[in-house]
Amino acid sequence: MSIAFVGGGNMARCLIGGLIASGTNPASIAIAEPFESAREALARDFGCPVFAANREAAATAATWVLAVKPQVMPAVLEELGSIDNAPLVISIAAGITRRQIQAALPRARVVRAMPNTPALIGAGVTGLNADNTVGTDDRTAATALFATAGAVAWVDDEALMDAVTAVSGSGPAYFFLLIEAMIDAAQAQGLPPEVARTLVLNTALGAARMALGSDVPPGVLRERVTSPGGTTAAALHTFADGGFRELTARAIDAATRRGRELSGVG
Repeated sequence: MSIAFVGGGNMARCLIGGLIASGTNPASIAIAEPFESAREALARDFGCPVFAANREAAATAATWVLAVKPQVMPAVLEELGSIDNAPLVISIAAGITRRQIQAALPRARVVRAMPNTPALIGAGVTGLNADNTVGTDDRTAATALFATAGAVAWVDDEALMDAVTAVSGSGPAYFFLLIEAMIDAAQAQGLPPEVARTLVLNTALGAARMALGSDVPPGVLRERVTSPGGTTAAALHTFADGGFRELTARAIDAATRRGRELSGVG
């Protein structure tokens, strides 16, 4: 296996660390990173060969992971397009479509990926999309790469990747907002800040673990916590009166539409 990471930022670091932890030889992982201090840190932390030029890192690699910001992708693709190779290309750049990548790299098999920031602690989820030029072995390789950082879900229709971005790519921010709001509300009720933080964060963690570990829908778990006329019911009625579900749907729709606009298809 030979793999080149174009870009050595936080998400690339996460994936590189996961590969090495799962047994990949660091010598088989090349990293292109424009900043010298970052190259030095990558070489020191992972023992991988590092390069200033994208072309040098990718020249002999069978798989390229494009871990760069969307605004620099055109220049990166132009540089990589001069390489006489037919790699598996995995892009984690939000809003960049497979068609845009394939136009610059016509011989490549392209997988589009949308990880999220909890991948940095091994608790992420990544949505993946590819067409039928990407075979079973390539799909297995892409799945294995992102499985080192959390759960993986394949999406057949690339048009749905904007919804993936809206739900899971942007999703951690929604939960952070709820956590923030609950901590503020707990303090408003008189709880000390550290007590409020401990109660809210561990409640969020426990609820997520219960949902992941259960075969029943979240709605059933909610009902099990809710006694008629009790404290939970009072809070849930207030959420309902405020249009919580409708507001959530509008927020997801707004993020999805913005993703389409950024990719030039909306």
